[in-house]
Amino acid sequence: MRILITNDDGINAPGLEVLQGIAEELAGPDGEVWTVAPAFEQSGVGHCISYTQPMMVNQMRERRYAVQGSPADCVLAALHSIMIDARPDLVLSGVNRGNNSAENAVYSGTVGAAMEAALQGVPAIALSQYYGPENKDLDDTFEAARHHGLSTIQRLLDKGVWASDDYGIFYNVNFPPVPGAKVKGLRVARQGFRRDMGFGVRPVQSPSGRQFLWVTGAPQQQPTSPGSDASVNLEGYISVTPMRADLTAHDVLEPLKAIE
Repeated sequence: MRILITNDDGINAPGLEVLQGIAEELAGPDGEVWTVAPAFEQSGVGHCISYTQPMMVNQMRERRYAVQGSPADCVLAALHSIMIDARPDLVLSGVNRGNNSAENAVYSGTVGAAMEAALQGVPAIALSQYYGPENKDLDDTFEAARHHGLSTIQRLLDKGVWASDDYGIFYNVNFPPVPGAKVKGLRVARQGFRRDMGFGVRPVQSPSGRQFLWVTGAPQQQPTSPGSDASVNLEGYISVTPMRADLTAHDVLEPLKAIE
């Protein structure tokens, strides 16, 4: 198997090292793992692409490239330049440091890379590690992802739905905020929503008197509705959420015909 890995935390991120190990085991001795990842952290850029400016690509060693661009840029660079002679069979994005459950998925560059791969017709999975009181101080904070990443991906490859239509399916996987031995299993879950927990801004003033704004997050330990991704994560389960890039609110199409 020929696998492309990327992320949004940057090419030197520890989560990418975790994913490298998972991908190498999945690819097997006759397979290949290619890394094309952002040169610097790109968290929160979503599905952004560098449409108005070029991106520099630096080959660090064989099959390892750093791109001065977004995670989606990295996928484009790999598919249309770096790996143009033979496309990957699978794109894996992550392992993100922090969860991409619920509304976080909308902002996530990790998810954005998987989305771009799906739009390009390549099977893709985004993987993220939830943090909480039970795992944030572990020697290996990626323990749950490291121990269960390979089996989760393999189950998706063996039994997942891989639609090849215009807006193909990709998967958003979140590992729970617990040690590896305490992971209870896997749950297929819809995307949740943390009410009253969105992003905001906090103004600060520099010593020179200039005003700046820091984007603020919110506590991540509030469960979403039962059966949704963040809820099952906080119960100790790996969440698997099928996604599409199609943003149409299909449930509203029929009622909206009244305006025609």
